[in-house]
Amino acid sequence: MSKMATGKLMTTKLTKTKASAYDVSEHLRTPEEMAAYLNAWLEEAPEDAAGIARALGDIARAKGMSQVAKDAGLSRESLYRALSAEGNPSFATVLKVAKALGVRLHALAVPGGA
Repeated sequence: MSKMATGKLMTTKLTKTKASAYDVSEHLRTPEEMAAYLNAWLEEAPEDAAGIARALGDIARAKGMSQVAKDAGLSRESLYRALSAEGNPSFATVLKVAKALGVRLHALAVPGGA
């Protein structure tokens, strides 16, 4: 890129900024942060089953996928697959994973009944 300053040509060097992929699991450090993250998904996007499954996957990665899989009675590979963007875990799997993560799902009455 060139600029003119008082009749002289000046060159400005552009630098490239490296960007890395954001991984929320690196920021979920405490059980309270993990529960708050899952609650945010459940409250903000209650119909987004794939998003909620991914949120469980984020929390599982934060805790250690191998240990969560063991505690849930699943293989690590099947847990990764179930909680991936393309996964479609059964409700039984969701409950097992939630228990292994140390979180509970709660029901709330919706104002207006729907």
